[in-house]
Amino acid sequence: MPFSFELFNVDHGARLGHIETDHGGIDTPAFMPVGTLGTVKSLSPRDLCEIGADIILANTYHLHLRPGEDVVARGGGIQQFMSWNKPVLTDSGGYQVFSLADLNRISDEGVEFQSHIDGSKHLFTPERVVDIQLDIGADIMMVLDQCVEYPCDKEKARDAIERTSLWAQKSKDRIRYRTKRDGYQQVLFGIVQGSVFPDLRKRSVEELTALDFPGYAIGGLSVGEPKNEMFDTTELVTEILPIDKPRYLMGVGFPEDIVEGIARGVDMFDCVMPTRNARNGTVFTSRGKVVLKNAVNKVDFGPIDPECGCDVCKNYSRAYLRHLFMAGELLGPRLATYHNLYFYLHLLAEIRQSIKENSFLRWRKEFYNRRESK
Repeated sequence: MPFSFELFNVDHGARLGHIETDHGGIDTPAFMPVGTLGTVKSLSPRDLCEIGADIILANTYHLHLRPGEDVVARGGGIQQFMSWNKPVLTDSGGYQVFSLADLNRISDEGVEFQSHIDGSKHLFTPERVVDIQLDIGADIMMVLDQCVEYPCDKEKARDAIERTSLWAQKSKDRIRYRTKRDGYQQVLFGIVQGSVFPDLRKRSVEELTALDFPGYAIGGLSVGEPKNEMFDTTELVTEILPIDKPRYLMGVGFPEDIVEGIARGVDMFDCVMPTRNARNGTVFTSRGKVVLKNAVNKVDFGPIDPECGCDVCKNYSRAYLRHLFMAGELLGPRLATYHNLYFYLHLLAEIRQSIKENSFLRWRKEFYNRRESK
């Protein structure tokens, strides 16, 4: 089916919708587990299906460096290559280049950077990034953008949105001249920049919506700014983005951040938070975070979260999980990752149900009450 987005209901800012792609549908609001190199660390595609993932995120920068987009293309595209027959979104690699600022040089042409793996030099132009993503085979691709640090001066943020808009136009022009992979549709989202400056964010939205992308991401947040500025900027942007197109808040975040993003009209999220924390022994529960390595869990034979229905909580105790981490056993990070992603995905399922029933405000209040009663 051609790419489409349908909005079913809006409840006090929170939106219930559905994205359709040639590789399947995505109920929104949605959380995308991060599979940077074509794998969500420690989990198989079957695990991801079991816990309810509709879509995963892979990364253009990392897949370009290894194994290379040519290898992925010869393997049948990212879905066939990793045995995941559901939608995939690829980030453009702009954030990774930003995070490796000491290894790159930015101009209107693009970003010249050194590989963090072997020091080899590469040039990412907006056209090249589109080509790489088309070869990877993602259903949803992102334009190359320039992300700035927080804090940054307004002139630098202005230069970044001008360059992001220039690259967005070049990216859209490029995709018109490339054929679709194996006949299925691949679409390109624009990325709104502007740091925390309201007038720059508005200008970025105006310039990108004039290009009429099928969806829009909000970039350049969760880079060190205070939470109130992140939420205020998100709300400002969602209020002026097109109502009938999906909004994607990039790189956010904690469960509370996702709840607040949804309250401000965001439809899609991704973050390494649940998987990275799991590998370090921190798990998320209905009453907040739990550090499994803490001594208090040594003889706690209850589940991670009594309110969770995942396979880990049904079969393993906190004491056993702590033992796995303390002993350095690989099963510990795997079970913690399984639980954390199940928690995130089912949190989003609860939110979708509350929006459907026009009870999002009540659900949101109960969500915070559970944490306060810990």
